[in-house]
Order: sequence, then C-alpha cells, then structure tokens
Amino acid sequence: MIDILRTRRSIRKYEKRPVEARSLEIMKEALLRSPSSRGLNPWTFVFVNDPDVLDRLSRSKETGSDFLKGAALGIVVCGDETRSDTWIEDCSIASIVAHLTAHSLGLGSCWIQVRGRHHSGGKSAEEYVREVLGLPNHLRVESIIALGFPGESKSPVPADRLDYGKIHSNRYGGRH
Repeated sequence: MIDILRTRRSIRKYEKRPVEARSLEIMKEALLRSPSSRGLNPWTFVFVNDPDVLDRLSRSKETGSDFLKGAALGIVVCGDETRSDTWIEDCSIASIVAHLTAHSLGLGSCWIQVRGRHHSGGKSAEEYVREVLGLPNHLRVESIIALGFPGESKSPVPADRLDYGKIHSNRYGGRH
C-alpha cells in the first residue's frame, strides 16, 4: 500500500483507449467495499464512459473539470444525505478508494470536487451534474473521479519534500 501512496499522482491527461471490462469490475467491487460509518453505505456511483456525457460533465465547473473530456471514464460519487449524516465523509473515503484502486490497476485518476462548487449563471456544479445525469433529488454529488490510461508521467513526491511539521506527538506542538 505504501508504494501505491508513494507513486500515485493526479493525472489530467489520458490516452485515447477504453478501460478494460475486468478493470471496471474491480473498480466497482473496490467502491462497494469502501469503509462507511456504521455500515450505512450512503453512496451511489455513476460510471460514465459515453464521450458526449463526459464532455458535458467536463463543463460542470468554470475551472478544474475540463480534463474530464479526455478521460476514458468518470465516476460520479453521490451520497444520500437522508441515509447518513456522514455521507460527505463516506463519499470522500470512497473517492480515495477509487484513486488508489485505479493506480493499482495502472490507471491514472484525478479528483474533481463538485459539492460546494459553482457552475455558472447562479447554478451550482452539483445542480448541473444532477441535470446532466438525471439524478434523483435525494442524491448529493460529492465528486467526479476522472480515470484512464495516463497520457502523462509524473515523478513521485520525494520523501524529503513531505511536510513532517504537520505531524505532532501526543499533543499539538509535540515533536514527532
């Protein structure tokens, strides 16, 4: 697991080839195995591989989502806020599970934050995504995870560039 964390980077450029069926099935299983508070599993996932829908979703925000149109797959991570008060946390956990699983399969990925973001004309990114996908009102959109075969290569962040000042021992300000 530490090797996956050491080498995973956000990928925003993808090769023009589809994700294989076997990898899709592994992604689905991994998401459904994501940890969830009290085992309530308030998440729902919409797998999008239609280029036209990916293109529309790539316009969900004014900035920071356009690379989705070049991805082979977008996973829209939704949560049912009526099912759990921790739907945001549970959907965030599922989103990172998607990233780590994708990387383990040789795929690149990048998080697109939707919840709390602006689209245009007074509409939220979440409202826009809801309309594009025909989502029911009880589902909230946390994120979209763009996936595909990496069309760019990024070096791992060197260990000596990690900010160990963020780690405290026993109390805030305690040396690690």
